[in-house]
Amino acid sequence: MPLWQKILIGMVLGAIAGSIMGPNAEMLKPLGTLFLNAIRMLIVPLVFCSLVVGVTSMQDTRKMGRIGVKSLVLYMGTTAVAITIGLGLGILFAPGAGLEMTAPAVAQAAKEAPTLVETLLNMIPTNPIGALAAGNILQIIIFALGLGIALTLSGDIAKPAIAVFESLAEAMYTLTGLVMKLAPYGVFGLMAWVAGTYGLEILLPLIKVITVVYIGCILHVVVFYSGLLSVVGRLNPINYLKGIVSPAAVAFTTTSSAGTLPVSIKAAQEELGVSKGISSFVLPMGATINMDGTALYQGVCALFIAQAFGIDLEMSDYIVIIATSTLASIGTAGVPGAGIIMLSLVLTTVGLPIEGLAIIAGIDRILDMARTTVNVCGDLMVSTLVAKSENELDQEIYSALPTANQINT
Repeated sequence: MPLWQKILIGMVLGAIAGSIMGPNAEMLKPLGTLFLNAIRMLIVPLVFCSLVVGVTSMQDTRKMGRIGVKSLVLYMGTTAVAITIGLGLGILFAPGAGLEMTAPAVAQAAKEAPTLVETLLNMIPTNPIGALAAGNILQIIIFALGLGIALTLSGDIAKPAIAVFESLAEAMYTLTGLVMKLAPYGVFGLMAWVAGTYGLEILLPLIKVITVVYIGCILHVVVFYSGLLSVVGRLNPINYLKGIVSPAAVAFTTTSSAGTLPVSIKAAQEELGVSKGISSFVLPMGATINMDGTALYQGVCALFIAQAFGIDLEMSDYIVIIATSTLASIGTAGVPGAGIIMLSLVLTTVGLPIEGLAIIAGIDRILDMARTTVNVCGDLMVSTLVAKSENELDQEIYSALPTANQINT
């Protein structure tokens, strides 16, 4: 049985178990925690080794710059489209209309997001080993890119070092396959805990905003991403949708783009036909700066809060929301709780009550599952488009139906 089917079964059984057990489902959470810890164990070495190998495999530093620009433009452009979709759905469905909510005290203030200058300064690690130990992904990416470029420019003398990183990267891919065999059990524990913690009696008052966010996320992936691949890449979007099932399922349950990165890299190479060089460079970059799902969620939630408090927004406010969310996606992507941080930025910028965060916080976990899935699907879409533009997409792999062996039974 393919892995994605096992994961799906784990999700369904976990949801049923959590609904039956209620708060007692907390005892099943350690199953999910063990799986998450195993995934987190892979992130730093996999990102570092994959990026070094990805850069050195290109040989041409000009090509690396070209791919980086393409990826950045696509990531920023899709983020702007995502929040526009979120705002449009918020206007259409008006999830907060008629609620007449008052402003409660926020239980926990959102962590302050770094300024643009701070973000730029913090990109360069003063201690690369410290960055690796702390798991600072953005600093790790910068150091890995610099080391990869240096190894490429060093010529033949650097070949032994490159071979070491290639061996380590392959070992990490193998370890990823072993860890993913635990996915169905980890997903079962996580879904049981979520279902037991967030019962219908809690979700019903806010079920409309949850529904609108999920509709937006589905439209963004199925319509917008598929449309881009079809029109720009001249690719069959059905094959893309089949190829992203496993990473999407992992992202949905773990709510971590970085945590899903090992699965995303594997799916990009083995199911979508993206070359190792492109996938090892574009996907870690996307996990750091691509926040399409988070941007879409902010569009819906900003409208929800405005409607709930009876505040009318002008066209200029909508433009500010789009610009703020798009630009802030880079600065806050590596910060824990990025969704809430970015939403607080949006609310403050357009003068909406920051107390609205307390309303959203109660269902943030449910929304996080959807927005993280979109983020990961966007990473895979961009890597596929970039690979196609660079003639580094294996059309035979992309066009083939995923097999049980490809997805790791």
